[in-house]
Amino acid sequence: MVKAPVSGKSLLVGVAALALCGSFALAQDAPESLLPPGFDDPAPTPSPTAAPQAPTPGQAAPPATGSQPTVQPLPGPQQLPAVPDLGAIDLSQIPSLEALEEMSPDELDDLLGLKPRYDIPPGARRSLEQVGLLSRDEGGLPMGSLARQPASLVRAALAGMDGPVVSRWGHILLRRTLASRLNAPEGMSPVEFAALRAQSLNGMGEYVVARALVQDVDTGNYSDALTDAALEAYIATADIAGACPVVRFVGSERDGGQWTMLSAICNAYAVEGALAGRQLDRALRNDVAPRIDVLLAQRVAGAAGRGRRAVSVEWDEVEDMNPWRFALASAVGEPIPENLRSVNEPYYQRASALAPMLPLEQRIDGAMRAAREGVFSADAMVALYALVYADDAIEGDPAQMAVNLRAAYVAESADARLAAMQAVWAGVADDDYGAKVLTAYAAARLVPEERFAGDAAPVIASMLAAGLDRDAAGWLRVVDEGSEGWALLQLARANGTGQLNESAIDTFIDDDASAEQRKSQFLIAGLAGLGRASQADVRALADRLDMDLTRQTKWARAIQSAARYNNAALVSLLAGLGMQGSNWDQMTALHLYNIVAALNSVGLQAEARMIAAEAVARG
Repeated sequence: MVKAPVSGKSLLVGVAALALCGSFALAQDAPESLLPPGFDDPAPTPSPTAAPQAPTPGQAAPPATGSQPTVQPLPGPQQLPAVPDLGAIDLSQIPSLEALEEMSPDELDDLLGLKPRYDIPPGARRSLEQVGLLSRDEGGLPMGSLARQPASLVRAALAGMDGPVVSRWGHILLRRTLASRLNAPEGMSPVEFAALRAQSLNGMGEYVVARALVQDVDTGNYSDALTDAALEAYIATADIAGACPVVRFVGSERDGGQWTMLSAICNAYAVEGALAGRQLDRALRNDVAPRIDVLLAQRVAGAAGRGRRAVSVEWDEVEDMNPWRFALASAVGEPIPENLRSVNEPYYQRASALAPMLPLEQRIDGAMRAAREGVFSADAMVALYALVYADDAIEGDPAQMAVNLRAAYVAESADARLAAMQAVWAGVADDDYGAKVLTAYAAARLVPEERFAGDAAPVIASMLAAGLDRDAAGWLRVVDEGSEGWALLQLARANGTGQLNESAIDTFIDDDASAEQRKSQFLIAGLAGLGRASQADVRALADRLDMDLTRQTKWARAIQSAARYNNAALVSLLAGLGMQGSNWDQMTALHLYNIVAALNSVGLQAEARMIAAEAVARG
């Protein structure tokens, strides 16, 4: 991967263009005809009275006006080009004929120095001033939000986000921030800024968004880091052909087994099938990568349309899975053996959920994770299970889940719909929050009734998983004070007050059976961050629960400072950094308090309320 340093070439091109424009403007002041003399301005007709005058003695006769041949002057001596000094040429650097035959046109251009710095015409190149997908009108953050922020702070925040965040709503907020069309911070190049954001999106499992972000930068501007992030996104989405513009532009500047196979595949898609075949055969002979990886690369290259030979993929001796194998097998529909496909690693679950070419049964395996992490919306989950319901060939747990989901929406009685929702939640063994995302709109159709008060908490949590806070607020008259449903609504409703119901809080704390009373700690931290409890009440409750919300850390001071300057984008990044982790037991009440308070301060009240309520629901 070779970085693409910013040079003065674009400036020189601009100056040259201005010079050409200036020359053209001057030429317009004195237009010059392209016709031979006499065709556009005919000579005036001579007067009949005018007689030719004889030349005076000693004066040369005027030239004749008849059609006499014009004799061109003989050229002078020409300067022949200098003969190069062959002794100064390093002949050891010249490839052999065999190597030249194996080179693609792009590699030959590299060798001869003919490869252009940019592969896009000047008029089609995109500006790097703002890079991103969402403008402010589309829900993105203001493009100048980070322009005046210290590059070191933004770089540290983005570099620290190398994995998922514990909160679904924190994930949604962070994705929105990273995908916004933003100016780079002062002292950071736009390419580095794009690379850091793409890397963070990849770490969150947002491979589709990361791919779209890197595509917003012309390949001629790619750096090593941006190339790495782009390749990771393309492989995770099984979009091997999509990586070819980057691969062919970088060309021979990189090496390694995976790069060799990618280059051959891209040659095949550039109608250089014979060359691709030779390259992959050589890769197989030379063991540049495990045999299964090269065989899969041959399958993908053969799918370019010019392949004439069959490739038999042999999985017998393969003992593990990697992203390359998963992507190539998915791209060409090569079945992955069950012992390899049943890997429950988060990467493959997320990648499976996002891969539309995979069978529905495989996508369902990762859909629940994608839902609870924030990658999938409630609408996307319902659409996925609607396909499962419509496919009679699918049996087992996915089919039963689809049947229960349909009943949660259309069963005749409210009791039947509630029972169907509970069956959906019970159908997920480890963490049913993804299932609550699935039933969010069904829960919103359930009319609040007193007889459902004991079951209100999961119904409310399901609605809040999709941000349906207005529908959830209708349950406030039904839930018992001090119950978990009551606590969720104290945090989630938009019109909350600063009056704290002490007896209800005491009831909630006394009934809290969560580990280390984490739900109670999150409730107090959320109420304090939203300003719905006095400082005296917060101190008293914090002492009771043995927690300290006033402790200062470097991260806490940074997010508090960003909130004071009303910088929503920087607060969002720092909030994402503070929520790094895969389980809610990695979240502390101190972090939750600072995140909710900062978001609430910079105008992101809805996100603050949803994160606080989610913490109690999942704590």
